[in-house]
Amino acid sequence: MTILGTATNPAFLIIRRDNIGDLVCTTPLLHALRRQLPTARIDCLVTRYNRAVLNGNPDIDALHAYTKAKHRDQGESALAIHWQRLRMVMDLRQRHFDWILLPGGASASALRFARWIGGDQVLIRDDQDKVAGEHEVEQCCHLLTRLGLEYEAPPTRVYPSADEADAAEETLVARLGTRPKHLIGLHISARKPTQRWPAEAFAELARALTGPDTAFILLWAPGAEDNAKHPGDDTKARKILELTAGLPIVPMATTRLEELVAALSLCDTVICGDGGAMHLSAGLNKPIVCLFGQSTAARWHPWGPRHEVLQPQSRNVRDVSVAAVAAAYRRLMP
Repeated sequence: MTILGTATNPAFLIIRRDNIGDLVCTTPLLHALRRQLPTARIDCLVTRYNRAVLNGNPDIDALHAYTKAKHRDQGESALAIHWQRLRMVMDLRQRHFDWILLPGGASASALRFARWIGGDQVLIRDDQDKVAGEHEVEQCCHLLTRLGLEYEAPPTRVYPSADEADAAEETLVARLGTRPKHLIGLHISARKPTQRWPAEAFAELARALTGPDTAFILLWAPGAEDNAKHPGDDTKARKILELTAGLPIVPMATTRLEELVAALSLCDTVICGDGGAMHLSAGLNKPIVCLFGQSTAARWHPWGPRHEVLQPQSRNVRDVSVAAVAAAYRRLMP
C-alpha cells in the first residue's frame, strides 16, 4: 500500500479508543504524518476518557470524541450516549477520509467505527509492524512505511493547558510559599495491583530525597479504594501525608486528566508506576523513574525522555526497594 494515487492533500482519520498510554504512544505517528505531509488533513477519533491527551496538539486538525457506556457519568443515560455517537459517525461520514488508520490494531470496536465511517482505505496495525521493534511507538510508526512514507519514531508529545498549568502553579506556591528548585512528582495510583508501590515506601522515599530547595507534588486518583467503577487512593494519600508530616509535600488529587497533565508539567522529575501518568510524563519530556510490575517494559517504557526502569524478578513493584528508587532518581539528576 502507498499513498500514491490519492488526493494531493490526503485526509486521515486515526482511531485510537483505548487507554491513556496507548494514545500517548500514538502521538509520534501523528507528528511524523504532519511533518511529512504538512498539507494533509489529520483527524483523530478518541474517547471522552482519553481525549485530553490530544488537547492542544498542533499536529491534528480536528479531535472527535465519544463516550463509552461504561464511562458515562452518574445521571447520563446510555440512550443519549448512543445517540450522540450516531450523530458523530454521521458527521464523520460526510467529511470523506482517504485513509482510516487503526494503530491500535483490529479491535472489534475500532473496525466497526472504520466500517461505519467508510474511508477509501483502511490501514490496520498487525504482526508485520513488529519488524520495526518491540515498542508500541515503533510499531505504530511502522504504518508510515506501509503508507509509502519515511519511517521515523519521534518522541511522544503532550501539551498542557496554560490555564490549568497556571492554576496548579498557584496551588503549589500558595502551599510552599515559593517555587522550589527541584520539584519531584510522586504519582501513587496504578490500575494493576502489581504496579502499586506501598504508601510506606513512598513516604520513606520522600524522606530520603528531601534536601535543600527540593519539594514534592503528591498525585493520585481521588476516591475510595473499594469503588468498583472508579477506585481511588484517598486513603493511601492520607497515609503518606501522615508519615511525611513536616516535609514540603503538596497534595494534588487530580479529578480530571487535564489537571494531571498540568501538575506533571510543573515537575522536574517524576516517580511513578507504569501507566497513564508515566506516558503523560514522557510526553512532557520529564525524566522518569518508572516501576514496572507485570507489564512488558520493552513495549511500554517511556518513549523520548531520560528514564530508569525498575522491574523486579517477581514482577511486583512491592519488591522494589526504596534504596533502588532513590539511586535511580539520583542517576537521572543532571
